[in-house]
Amino acid sequence: MKFVKATLVAALALTVSGCASVDVATRNASFEAPKEQSPLSEVIAIRDVEVNVSRDLRVSEAELFYPVADIVWRGEARGDRYEQVGAIFQDSAKVATKDLRGATPAHVEIDVLRFHSVTDKARYTVGGSHSISFMMRVTDPATGIDLMAPRKVKADLKAFGGQAAIEADARGETQKKRVTEHLVGVIRGELETAAAATGTVTRNAGEEVAQAANSETPVPALY
Repeated sequence: MKFVKATLVAALALTVSGCASVDVATRNASFEAPKEQSPLSEVIAIRDVEVNVSRDLRVSEAELFYPVADIVWRGEARGDRYEQVGAIFQDSAKVATKDLRGATPAHVEIDVLRFHSVTDKARYTVGGSHSISFMMRVTDPATGIDLMAPRKVKADLKAFGGQAAIEADARGETQKKRVTEHLVGVIRGELETAAAATGTVTRNAGEEVAQAANSETPVPALY
């Protein structure tokens, strides 16, 4: 009888030991960490740029210190302000992306939300701010899949006022030149800070870990 009991105890000990070793080995299994993502600007080549300036945006030509409107622009002769603003964005985006030589073709889409510069009345007295915001998106031109999801970009720029504005004009630093160069930097900055997708391993890393955790070998219950 004692021999039988001793045999059962030994078998039980071996079973517990074996289960514990399986459990530890499974829970300590190593997973390869996602690789560091490259900036989007390093992997894309821009095929075309699309700029949309909705005709629903309200334009003001009123010479007030701060007209209530979506588009206020005095950096060019009076004309179609929608076309003028669109051309500024188009030129800025082309310069910002012209040297991108990645292997992935890309399409840039910009939707202007606000382009509120300063009136002449404000510019030659107190100055102000070029208040600019837009939506920006980068897609694969063949599939339409997002390479950079739509994001709202705020691109305000301090506007010269008074004597500073007069001196800027004299040295050729016009409002149009300043705003265009500023937008070049902003658009390029968005592409350089956005992370490029590196494939399913990175995108599904969290899911893979969760699945692995749920697939642990269960420890049999001992009764």
